Amino acid sequence: MLVKERNYAAYFEKARLASRKNIAPGVINNVLRDLAEAAIAQTHYLLAENKKDLDRMDHRDPKYDRLKLTADRIAAMAAEITNIAKLKSPLGRVLSKKTMPNALHISKVSVPLGVVGVIYEARPNVTFDVFSLCFKTGNVCILKGGSDAYHSNKAIMGIIQWVLATYDIDPNVVTLLPPERDAADALLNAIGYVDVLIPRGSQQLIEHVRNNSKVPVIETGAGIVHTYFDEFGDLEKGSKIVFNAKTRRVSVCNALDCLIVHYSRLKDLPALLSPLAAKNVVVYADKTAFMILKGHYPDGILSHAKPEHFGTEFLALRMAVKLVDTFEEALDHIAKNSSKHSEAIITEDDERAEAFLNRVDAAAVYVNASTAFTDGAQFGLGAEIGISTQKLHARGPMGLAELTSYKWKVKGNGQVRD
Repeated sequence: MLVKERNYAAYFEKARLASRKNIAPGVINNVLRDLAEAAIAQTHYLLAENKKDLDRMDHRDPKYDRLKLTADRIAAMAAEITNIAKLKSPLGRVLSKKTMPNALHISKVSVPLGVVGVIYEARPNVTFDVFSLCFKTGNVCILKGGSDAYHSNKAIMGIIQWVLATYDIDPNVVTLLPPERDAADALLNAIGYVDVLIPRGSQQLIEHVRNNSKVPVIETGAGIVHTYFDEFGDLEKGSKIVFNAKTRRVSVCNALDCLIVHYSRLKDLPALLSPLAAKNVVVYADKTAFMILKGHYPDGILSHAKPEHFGTEFLALRMAVKLVDTFEEALDHIAKNSSKHSEAIITEDDERAEAFLNRVDAAAVYVNASTAFTDGAQFGLGAEIGISTQKLHARGPMGLAELTSYKWKVKGNGQVRD
């Protein structure tokens, strides 16, 4: 439902009532398949509406790439929607069951979260992803996109509503709020209507939602990502992994922000970073790393690191480089500066790899692979509603299973408690 009036409570109530309705799994899957086809069929329309948003944003803004739609990106979104339709529903799973001595039969069964609110910035793909995941899991979603993506989100919402109408499904299973701030404030205070709120975007957005929401929040998104090139690391692997993690798509939360290098591999530093120069990646190197890179990395994009460069999510072709004397020092640096999103080690030592996996506190921890893989689709989840960096309820890419809670079902035959 497209909100046209500012009586937000009325729309929230409609969403709450819609969450009590059951839609047959077969119908859900058909809707999703038709939505994927409609997205492809409306590619030119989506690109035209997206251009209206792009024309209002500075192309140097890190959010520009997140906002931008292309025919390939629309096709990829449609493919993810189709994948969601193919996946088995997580609803109704019996998580545990037992019969008590008094003959009570008790089972723990997965159920929808209910009404899911999502506040996000310049990511129109989130509109497709969140609706598809919530619809598949029997949840209702209330979306609050940013003003930067207003035309894109409105166009996507129109396609979703058109498909829902062809199946005579309550349009309130998905609501798109206007981009104004008062809509976000209403959502933050939607007690009794919204069961959980998920912010997706900058650290500033996430902190604002966490600090001001009266609705339970699952924090997602902000990624300060490290890769540690160990004393036992393979240079060829390392160079490819660092290049991919930093340059594949710089505006997303799984992109590399800080490369940590063991001091014994100092001589390999120029070769490790060499591919980045072709992409004009600005490197902020600590004092020793700067001395080694000077003359081997272009002067125009090599700078001395300042304290604030460590612990920064750049979302751009920028990266910090830190040298450490020991494995323990690398772990300490990550623990101090990480947002607990994604962290990686490059090493050929199995014991060192296992220690990294076990001791680094992050939602996703890698050995000899790019952090660019932290993504719902790449993890076989179909798509993601976000990447949780907290520990309660869900952690890492949140797919279908993470959009469920559970209830206890108790069956008896007249039992009463003493």
